[in-house]
Amino acid sequence: MAGRLQGRTVIVTGGASGIGAALCEGFAAEGANIVIADLNLEPAQALAATIASAGGSALAVRVDVTDRAQVAAGIAEAVARFGRLDAFFSNAGMNSPMKYLDVTESNFDLIMKVNVLGVLIGAQEAAKQFIAQGGGGKIVNTASIAGRTGFSSFAPYSAAKAAVISLTQSGARALAEHGITVNGFAPGVVETPLWTKLDRELDEIGEGQNGFDSMSSSILLGRPAQPADIVPTGVFLAGSDSDYITGQIIPIEGGMILV
Repeated sequence: MAGRLQGRTVIVTGGASGIGAALCEGFAAEGANIVIADLNLEPAQALAATIASAGGSALAVRVDVTDRAQVAAGIAEAVARFGRLDAFFSNAGMNSPMKYLDVTESNFDLIMKVNVLGVLIGAQEAAKQFIAQGGGGKIVNTASIAGRTGFSSFAPYSAAKAAVISLTQSGARALAEHGITVNGFAPGVVETPLWTKLDRELDEIGEGQNGFDSMSSSILLGRPAQPADIVPTGVFLAGSDSDYITGQIIPIEGGMILV
């Protein structure tokens, strides 16, 4: 029986770890050709090998999402290998917590560059490829519950993820004429290496009360997410079942933020 993404080519930025890696493995299990685009090539190559050993189809490429030439080159490499592009997941992101009154220009600029400019560049370059193919295609952005409500220790990150939501809406309006849909999902607290790093950094700045355990305590379903909890929504957004949905952000947070 063919998978739900059989034969589709999907790029996932930040695909070598955490949510991105879970998406890559989940998409490959559904028959997709996976392109693991990551700043760190070695773990991306290791994941591609794991997927291939399980019978899947995967390619690893080194991509800095803030560098347009690298994003375009990654897309070109994907198309050279698999013939076309069907979905582009802008998942790469980063956070570096600071107390609100201590946020610096460099902290703000870096978080905005990776999380916002990276999403815009990815959407633009993916859309160019989709249009060159004759239209159609799916762009999916990783937002966050932090884009719906501001967190005191994550002010630039919250602002950046709010911008991702706005870019998703803007892209949906701009690209609809080409048959391209632009959507996103908003995770809450997800048990990943990123959260382990954030917990340590929050402790270092005296903001440990805003960490993983305390934030998880407000989740209605009683537990933080695992990366695998994100995969079914990702498959839905990458496949044909979501063809009539655009400009939307799907929360995946266990009932943590109700808006």
